[in-house]
Amino acid sequence: MKHRVVVIGAGFAGLQVVLGLKGAGCEITLIDRRNHHLFQPLLYQVATTLLATSDIAWPIRALLRERRDVTTLLGTVEGIDRDTRQVVLRGGGRIPYDTLVVSTGARHAYFGKDAWEADAPGLKTLEDATTIRRRLLLAFERAELAEDPAERQALLTFAVIGAGPTGVELVGIIAELAHRILPAEFRRADTRKARILLVEAGPRILPAFSADLSAYAAAALARRGVEVRTGAPMTECSAQGIVVGGELIPARTVIWAAGVQASRAQEWLGAKGDRAGRVMVAPDLTLPGDPAVFVLGDTAHVVSDGKPVPGVAPAAKQQGAHAARTIRARLAGRPGPGGFRYRDMGNLATIGRNAAVIEYGRFRLKGGLAWWVWGVAHIYFLIGARSRLFVALSWLWVFLSGQNSARLITQRELPKDR
Repeated sequence: MKHRVVVIGAGFAGLQVVLGLKGAGCEITLIDRRNHHLFQPLLYQVATTLLATSDIAWPIRALLRERRDVTTLLGTVEGIDRDTRQVVLRGGGRIPYDTLVVSTGARHAYFGKDAWEADAPGLKTLEDATTIRRRLLLAFERAELAEDPAERQALLTFAVIGAGPTGVELVGIIAELAHRILPAEFRRADTRKARILLVEAGPRILPAFSADLSAYAAAALARRGVEVRTGAPMTECSAQGIVVGGELIPARTVIWAAGVQASRAQEWLGAKGDRAGRVMVAPDLTLPGDPAVFVLGDTAHVVSDGKPVPGVAPAAKQQGAHAARTIRARLAGRPGPGGFRYRDMGNLATIGRNAAVIEYGRFRLKGGLAWWVWGVAHIYFLIGARSRLFVALSWLWVFLSGQNSARLITQRELPKDR
């Protein structure tokens, strides 16, 4: 019987494992509760009308259709039976494994305030992105209908909670949408009066970057009309607005970008985890005491050169490649590659049109050139020539015409969308 490898999660890490095991002579089962692989670094651009969903997501079956050694299952994992080496699916199905790879990503974390999610959705899936896009566009439409000036201003107030790269990138595009793209299209509501807030509990935005790049980003956002609030967390959130520093701010659109929590993998495996629920793994990315189980990506707490590895796409892909090399070595009876070492690819964040920041070791770049480098880097990591071409053309169209190309409200409005 061939060696059975089961991979849970078709994100960056899981897909990289599957790609790395091509020709290894094993039988691979890839399980995911969605039928697509998602390029999460550009998810915020779907949420803010720059890109269509098909530009950053690809059907898993289409990606692996030439791999006869891979079986793809659309299913939800409910547990892992390590004693019998089986993955338990919703509905009672069981998938046996000889080697298991768990790379199930992360979800939103509201620091014990889970009730906030209804009014402040996070951004992790395509469904999240289309929900946020619908709320953004409906806010402008409702502002056009509003008769009461106070209600109109509340509809034109947008708050993003959390000032990491995602939060900064979100407010940058929302500001451009409200202040530059939409004013000519509305008659009753002056979208230039939109209030865009970026709320950060810490002392500065982009805390993973150097202080000078953080300061540059804050100044660039201020020039775009974004109100940056640091040093005070959001303490209340409801359909009416948010409370920051004791002040009630009426805001009908709130987006959460402040925290993440790992998936339920720690619970499934009965393993030790960190405060965010990430599984503590051995240096070779396996579960301590069970070398048949690898835990990767946002699901794992990984340490390299004495420092925690960040939860970013390059790190997940590197972990997936390392796990694949280890599995191949085991199958061939050779020593494995040893402990995982992360190659830091640097930090990148875009602030808006012609403004970005890049930090790679001591090398730092900001401004228009950094924005072009950021764009080229993201296009390079997309899957397939079609996606690279479509994203490049979409960005070129936005750059030349000043018009975002994905401003359609297509889904039925749900009750929680008010």
